[in-house]
Amino acid sequence: MRAFAEDLGVGVRTVTKWEALAADTTPRPVMQAVLDTALSRADADAKLRFELLLMEDGRAPIRGYYQGSPREWDYETWTDDLGRAAACLARQDFKFAASLVDRWLRRFDPHGLDNHGLYLHARSLVLLGDLQRDQGDIQGPLSARQTYKKAHQLFNDLDVPRRAAQVELSLAVVEEMGGRLQPAAKRYEMLADDGRLSARDRTRAQLWVGTALSKEGNNAYAVGVMDEATRRFEELEEPDDWSVAHQKLALAYRADGDLGNAVRFIGVALSNRSTESPMQRVRLDTAHAHILLSDKATSDSGVHLLTQAAATSSKYGLSHQLASIEGIRHAYEQAE
Repeated sequence: MRAFAEDLGVGVRTVTKWEALAADTTPRPVMQAVLDTALSRADADAKLRFELLLMEDGRAPIRGYYQGSPREWDYETWTDDLGRAAACLARQDFKFAASLVDRWLRRFDPHGLDNHGLYLHARSLVLLGDLQRDQGDIQGPLSARQTYKKAHQLFNDLDVPRRAAQVELSLAVVEEMGGRLQPAAKRYEMLADDGRLSARDRTRAQLWVGTALSKEGNNAYAVGVMDEATRRFEELEEPDDWSVAHQKLALAYRADGDLGNAVRFIGVALSNRSTESPMQRVRLDTAHAHILLSDKATSDSGVHLLTQAAATSSKYGLSHQLASIEGIRHAYEQAE
């Protein structure tokens, strides 16, 4: 009690009086403001205990706390759960990630949320879209595309341009995954020069211009674009993106018939692989296998690696990657 009084800057007798009279005392407005400030500085657990005491006492929620709507401690827990969900997605633990995101999307009606709540709702939608995209759900009413569009609208309404641009980048990825290569390349080109994005995201957009063009057969131009993105990743000191860029360059060289450079660049990617998630491992193994299959001397190793990548894709529910692997396998068998 003495420490609390000292923290508030009041006498111990004042705090003793509050303790004795409990609900029968009403602090003066100036002192109420001091108490409100103390509550605002408290941690989430203290705020939760305070609100539970009010509820047990049958009293109405205090100013800033709304019955049936998120409280401040809800927002802190929500933010923590979004971080946990992102970590689960990084290792393709889709089931737990979906549970963490879904509990918040279902808990509160977005029409009753303030701007803080709407921001967290939009971030939850982005994570749900990422989950749907990674599982290959890119078309239809319950697809990544529709989820991203909802998040994009919210970020625009909230006037958060950086987040809105990041969602536009994700929508372009979905376009590329759906085979709409020209629209995806054009969107990537626009975002590569978009000041709303960070330097890293702009460089990723530039790299993806190259991947879309390479898939369309424009390999010579794609190599130039991706080579520039690779240099920019090195300048930005982004080792993971730099490694991925080498992987994509290797595939572009393979498609252009330059197996020497394809082997050289995939070797760099393999030597600089970071701590891998299942998704990263599948992508790198698939790219490596694709290159190995292009040479009869290494084709057996390529088939083995492709089978390994397919097994990992099946285990983690990576349906888009599995479809890509089957396409590579079918093309190889047809060529044979």
